[in-house]
Amino acid sequence: MAGWLDDAVFYEVYPQSFQDSNADGIGDFQGVIRRLDYIRDLGCNAIWMNPCFESPFFDAGYDVTDFYKAAPRYGTNEDLKMLFEEAHKRGVKVLLDLVAGHTSLECKWFKESCKPEKNKYTNRYVWTDGAEKGDNSTPGIRGWLRGFFDRDGAVGVNCFSSQPALNYGFGEVTEDWQFAADSPEAEEGRLLLQDIMAFWLDMGCDGFRVDMAGSLVKADPDRKWTKLLWKKIRKFLDEKYPEAVLVSEWGDPKVALEAGFHMDFLLHNGPTHYMDLFRVNPYFSRKGTGDISEFAGTYMDIHSRVNGAGLSCIPSGNHDMVRMREYLDEEEMKIAFAFLLTMPGCPYIYYGDEIGMRYVHDLVSKEGGYNRTGSRTPMQWDHTTNSGFSCAPKDELYLPLDPDEERPTVEKQMQNPDSLLNMVKKLVAFRHEHPALQSRGDIRMLYAEKETFPFVYERTGEGECMTVILNPSEKEAECPLAENPGEALLSCGGDAVWENGILKVPGGSFTVCGKEDGYYTNI
Repeated sequence: MAGWLDDAVFYEVYPQSFQDSNADGIGDFQGVIRRLDYIRDLGCNAIWMNPCFESPFFDAGYDVTDFYKAAPRYGTNEDLKMLFEEAHKRGVKVLLDLVAGHTSLECKWFKESCKPEKNKYTNRYVWTDGAEKGDNSTPGIRGWLRGFFDRDGAVGVNCFSSQPALNYGFGEVTEDWQFAADSPEAEEGRLLLQDIMAFWLDMGCDGFRVDMAGSLVKADPDRKWTKLLWKKIRKFLDEKYPEAVLVSEWGDPKVALEAGFHMDFLLHNGPTHYMDLFRVNPYFSRKGTGDISEFAGTYMDIHSRVNGAGLSCIPSGNHDMVRMREYLDEEEMKIAFAFLLTMPGCPYIYYGDEIGMRYVHDLVSKEGGYNRTGSRTPMQWDHTTNSGFSCAPKDELYLPLDPDEERPTVEKQMQNPDSLLNMVKKLVAFRHEHPALQSRGDIRMLYAEKETFPFVYERTGEGECMTVILNPSEKEAECPLAENPGEALLSCGGDAVWENGILKVPGGSFTVCGKEDGYYTNI
């Protein structure tokens, strides 16, 4: 596995909303380059950038027309290459978002596949052999398009109707028009993915986050063939690009890591109880009504079954979720970030979460965002025009800014030593300084009981033993703890105190204790 993941902290950049450099109202590559120092100074040493390939943007770039060409609204291939180079100068890696399962209707491959005459793209998509064929019983296909093409067939879609499904075969073949997952036609799809990856890795990219990674092979109930496909790709990368990283949007690390991915996310739509943390009756609310036990039990089951094969990663959020700030205020978010930045796996910070950017309600859907649109608004940098995001007129911005005049900005939070931003910076720096807290350090749950507080776990690695004590509830809490956790090294809201086998924890606080020499920071 790529060694640089040991101490990686990721920052998710939604490029169209991050920084505009040419006053057209849309963020771009040069804008990201301009803000690389900010990302580095935050302590993040890796970036995941959402899709930036040529697209009609019916689904915010997840509908690709050309996998080998940057979207002109962001810049050129040369600009993207420069972004890689400038990031590397600062010790920052860059992952691109690879949409592996489908393309845009406007993709040249698809247009060629629609022709009745046989050609090299005829079998590149999932087509039936008659326009009347194809129904909702086909596993892995979300719908069918028919009647728009000269070809006598219906084409399956992977998500929206603008996203025809690429053909990686069927695990269980039941119709004449279906190709087996080990057919030459299906294998051609995998080889094409490898070619796309090699193109960008040679350009300087450091790896890929793969959209809908578990969706490629259809009618594959146990994911046998999908896993085999990704194992082949991982073998290719290990041989040709050993430092390149594969991250899956799968939401089930037990399966994704077995398939060969280096990392998988705990997601809002998976079986990991991620939503219990920050969003559905969130544990990290001061109300004290949440429950950590289901998450903790599931997490440890995953941790034991993964057995070092890869990393289970917890994001603060992403472009598909309502922002954390919708459910937690900035003080509650400090404790949530203490959790995120002391757990195993690589933490992911969604742009703007580090300053508590809010979900903006009642926005008209933009580029297929629908209810997700309010989580994709422009980054809020400072007090200048459009909060420093763009010099374009307000009505030409990609999306409206948070209309609240008191909206958080990087500038304001940098000036406040007690801000969420400064807390996140301290926590990231603390993680970098302590190997036990990094990606591969081990974890042991010490107290994670049903509907109660605090939440206590131990991290160990490279001779360090650290105990993380979290009490987001507004009330003081206590729990039995057999061993003294050691000296408080970092705390907020007051120190947890251990005496005679009982740990007492102030309300609204976290404490990280260590049994090795360390420094003490009370925030």
